Amino acid sequence: MSSPETKPRAAAGSMEPVGKAALIASVGGQRGYADWTNPDHRLRRLLAEFLGMAGLTFILSGGAAVLARYGGRALQPWQTVLVLSAVSALWLVVAVYFLGDISAHFNPATTLAFALRRDMNWVMAVAYWIVQFAAAVCGSLLARAFFGPAGNLAATMPKPGLDWQAAGFEAVITFGLVLMILNMANGPKLNGPFVPLAVGAYILAWGTMGGPFDGASMNPARSFGPDVALGNVSTWWVYLIGPVAGATIAVGVAYVLRGPAKAQEASAAQGTPLDREV
Repeated sequence: MSSPETKPRAAAGSMEPVGKAALIASVGGQRGYADWTNPDHRLRRLLAEFLGMAGLTFILSGGAAVLARYGGRALQPWQTVLVLSAVSALWLVVAVYFLGDISAHFNPATTLAFALRRDMNWVMAVAYWIVQFAAAVCGSLLARAFFGPAGNLAATMPKPGLDWQAAGFEAVITFGLVLMILNMANGPKLNGPFVPLAVGAYILAWGTMGGPFDGASMNPARSFGPDVALGNVSTWWVYLIGPVAGATIAVGVAYVLRGPAKAQEASAAQGTPLDREV
């Protein structure tokens, strides 16, 4: 049985490293790889995740509250959804552009996908999740402190009696998001020149289409932040189960389409190391 870090080479009987093992080989062995795992480098990646995720929930929760309190006449639900989808998409485009060379998951489902693909280890994935959820709560709480709970702080909620349908819908749209990222991005940090635009366009399209139905979250942390700020997490499980299922399936489909991650993808997963020019 082959090692999880290797795969058979078709033309020869030797084993070709993939994922993190390929990165270690490409940078000169374990000593070269040490640059990628120093504590300072891990800290800057987590800080980038905090900034991006907190910004997302702040602009969503704050945007919903501002529209409700200061937007003039009452908007139709689809109008509110369109505005919030647009501002969140624009924020993600900006955040991915200026933080993408460090780390730009901003979504626990995306982090799960890269961990399953072995672009990053599970310990770091857990650290990402803790930071992402904490940042989401901080962003929504800050918005509430400024504007109050108006507009339900852009909390996502399925229609009555349609919890499982909403979970299935979240699985479908998260599957598409993660599959697009895995196929377009050079690894988990969205640092390709067009990937931020593609992510923004995807969020805008599906957020506008699915928002009136269940909020079109595609992101467990994005839903968790407003729920905690409002003190009601009764339906948050919908936005955890759906995206987790969608991201997991997307990893399998991406493997069929492109095979296991190579050194380039693993390099992007680790971020740009300190004190190293690239």
